[in-house]
Amino acid sequence: MDAMTLKAGESFDSIMETYMPMVYRIAFTRLGNRADAEDITQDVFVRLFKADVSFESEEHRKAWLIRCTVNRIKSFAASAWFRHRASDAGLENMCEEELSTGVSDATASFTEQSDRSNAVAAAVMKLPPKYRTVIHLFYFEDMSISDISRAISVKESTVKSQLSRAREMLRPMLEEVDF
Repeated sequence: MDAMTLKAGESFDSIMETYMPMVYRIAFTRLGNRADAEDITQDVFVRLFKADVSFESEEHRKAWLIRCTVNRIKSFAASAWFRHRASDAGLENMCEEELSTGVSDATASFTEQSDRSNAVAAAVMKLPPKYRTVIHLFYFEDMSISDISRAISVKESTVKSQLSRAREMLRPMLEEVDF
């Protein structure tokens, strides 16, 4: 099996360093479990390494990684093992650092900004998985509706509906947060 084609001066480590936080955040946002997100992240990068693919641009590589991540999450979430465990219990016991991964710097002192970011991240994690995914991709990964549509294989109108519903669910949860 051929490995991924790298551009001149590019290393697999630099690709992982650039994209691993994004892949992890997407997996964690959808699954709500650090260990599962780490497993998905590792699997995505193994697939990238083994893939016989060359990318036209960085945007193409990013889209491929997001699509692969979403596919791996769907497969994982559909597995009998995942369906039969108590996933909701994990959400209730997450520490603030896990909730703020990628939202605020975990090493920074707790300022007003990080408190707001933690509140937003916690509220997003309370959403059903399909809504967490579109909110995360739209707001945290700065993807357009059409990009999200392609990445998760749903119509643009579905993405718009899910974003609208997610915002409606978030509104009461965030009313007390001072922005």
